[in-house]
Amino acid sequence: MSPTPVNSAPIHPPVDTEESDLRVSERKTSAAGAKAVAISMKRSLAEQGVVKTAKNLLTMNQVDGFDCMSCAWPDPAPGERHTAEFCENGAKAVSWEGDRRRVTPEFFAEHSIADLRDCSAHWLESQGRLTHPMVRRAGGTHYEPISWDDAFDLVGTHLRALSSPDEALFYTSGRASNEAAFVYQLFARAYGTNNLPDCSNMCHESTSVGLAEAIGVGKGSVSLQDLHDADLIVISGQNPGTNHPRMLSALETAKKNGARILAVNPLPEAGLFKFDNPQTPRGMSGIGTHLADEFLQIRSGGDLALWQAFGHLLLAAEDRNPGSVLDRDFIERHTNGFEAYAAHVKDLDRDAVVAATGLTWGEIEKAAEMLATSKRIVNCWAMGITQHRNAVATIKEMVNVALLQGMIGKPGAGLCPVRGHSNVQGDRTMGIWERVADSFLDAIRDEFGFEPPREHGHDSVAAVQAMADGRASVFVGLGGNFSQAMSDTGVTEPALERCALTVQISTKLNRSHVVAGTDALILPALGRTEKDLTGGRAQRVTVEDSMSAVHASHGRSEPAGELLRSEVDILCGIARATLGADHLVPWAEFAADYDRIRDRIGRVVPGCEAYTEKVARSGGFTLAHPPRDSRTFPTASGKAEFTVSPLEVLTLPEGRLVLQSLRSHDQFNTTIYGLDDRYRGIHSGRRVVFISDADLRELGFADGDRVNLVSEWTDGSERRADDFRLVSYSTPKGCIAAYYPETNPLIPLESYAESSRCPTSKWVQVRLEPATR
Repeated sequence: MSPTPVNSAPIHPPVDTEESDLRVSERKTSAAGAKAVAISMKRSLAEQGVVKTAKNLLTMNQVDGFDCMSCAWPDPAPGERHTAEFCENGAKAVSWEGDRRRVTPEFFAEHSIADLRDCSAHWLESQGRLTHPMVRRAGGTHYEPISWDDAFDLVGTHLRALSSPDEALFYTSGRASNEAAFVYQLFARAYGTNNLPDCSNMCHESTSVGLAEAIGVGKGSVSLQDLHDADLIVISGQNPGTNHPRMLSALETAKKNGARILAVNPLPEAGLFKFDNPQTPRGMSGIGTHLADEFLQIRSGGDLALWQAFGHLLLAAEDRNPGSVLDRDFIERHTNGFEAYAAHVKDLDRDAVVAATGLTWGEIEKAAEMLATSKRIVNCWAMGITQHRNAVATIKEMVNVALLQGMIGKPGAGLCPVRGHSNVQGDRTMGIWERVADSFLDAIRDEFGFEPPREHGHDSVAAVQAMADGRASVFVGLGGNFSQAMSDTGVTEPALERCALTVQISTKLNRSHVVAGTDALILPALGRTEKDLTGGRAQRVTVEDSMSAVHASHGRSEPAGELLRSEVDILCGIARATLGADHLVPWAEFAADYDRIRDRIGRVVPGCEAYTEKVARSGGFTLAHPPRDSRTFPTASGKAEFTVSPLEVLTLPEGRLVLQSLRSHDQFNTTIYGLDDRYRGIHSGRRVVFISDADLRELGFADGDRVNLVSEWTDGSERRADDFRLVSYSTPKGCIAAYYPETNPLIPLESYAESSRCPTSKWVQVRLEPATR
């Protein structure tokens, strides 16, 4: 039974949020350009100053520098990187971390937790860097300073007092390094639990599940060179201009090499159509490079039907001209289940496909012809695909089409899930997973001499449910902002507050610090850009990008405060305080020299043999991927699996709409850098709903009207978010869009993807009500 939503009462805007200045202009049709350079420099200079701006931006994503803490897009090979190997949003992320403002004990003395709860997420994170360990004791109204040793003892005391280790939750953000992630999961398992929810549960879990079931590996099968060499790139449910801007350079290279691009998305995002590369005269002049050759403006949730239609049309094209479309040799040698799949999609209901997608059959045929006439296809997708109830099935349909044409393990071709956070894929590789394989646990046992727990732990959904009903009472967050990242805010936040202890390992103040447990700790950590001299030596960490490349990251800037500690040092301190200094795992040794962690990674983590030596190479190394490297598929059958999924047409009651949540251009995940989204024409505000003219007319509203959003769930419950402005926009009829985390209160906790349990942030049934002010 899911917890009852607490937010059945309206969720109002925070009191400091002023939307009266909100202005709407025409949306942009190209991304980047001179404007991106100007905004990057203005913000960086204002927040970091001249010297720090130069130091950070010129070492960002360089071989001897630090890895960008925002998206997980891969770096070019050493020797092929531009001097300015960063994008606008990467520059914003660095400026955000390099902020010269400070959140000190004096700040917390002036602001009670109750007062801070009324402040917006943007205001909280704009106050600056955290500098001191802080504690809110039971019954306290304010955070107060605490020493590191006392903070560690407080965590250890709480953890040792639990009746079961499974009453503790260890959450991880995608910005944690491989070393921190490995130590964190090792501590959780040495303590006795597999409760390791992470941000992947909320974003690309559907990818991990779908790919693992279909090809045996839950990661993409391409390299950056494959994108450059493709003759067709399909981009589905993804907004590269905002969420992964460095991808635009790869798309530009592919276009110059003759590639075509097919874009599939409910909204016509600027980065899908034209790239004004600010590193070229052509881009700075506004001539730029046109990207999408075809754009399918699909209804939210229609992708499964579209990919089944693609399979249907490819099979028909092969029947008309045998040997011209399908890769029969690949199908026979490397796949299983072709006949059942082919029979399923050959008998396709075209009317159902049109209804599900909102496209004409002619549009779908034209796109399928692009697939049929291409020899090297890379298929890219992001959370527009993964955050639906049928997301796993949709990803399997994408795999089905790739298998038809032999597009795995082939140069210039493959599957390219584009993950959103810098090391979310590396965290999973390092063992941050509530359902890790027994072979991984066996390796931990053999290496460290203790028996790790075998029972599967809680993912993010189960973690909230466990806190809400009292089965979990300690929450530790390694980075991130769980209360804002998770769905069903009206359940998630009270669940966190019910905990006996919440621990947030953070660089900046955020909402999760003010929805705190009875005892609450804020432990300030070094950022990715900063020097790490833990153990009296210059330390480095490692990360893994979306394409399985692992490389080192070295911070160069002075830390924001003398008391900051690295994530590794903090975790090892908690482990020693909880498990004792004489534990089988050498926590003190790990904190003193991260090479000792890497040595153990090399002996425990599959594919990471000789890890310490490999990451010392210029540019690091790429993890093995059997389907990509040798067309070997580690599935139960030993072959890639064609799968059969029922075609679904998602319908709505009269007067209802499908809401998808998305980021603004001034945002990365839950971090809001500013209140503008210039690509979509939104200025000085965020509480907007993008809606078609047809829906405005049909529902009796007008552009600019203020509305409340009410989501409706199958059990009859409703959730509300109040006071949004309607913005007339190009979006399919019946589909609206708005920013998160403002709309997270509308997503029921139990509304998640089948198999992956990823929240359905791209498909929420809502109605609109006139707002009263």
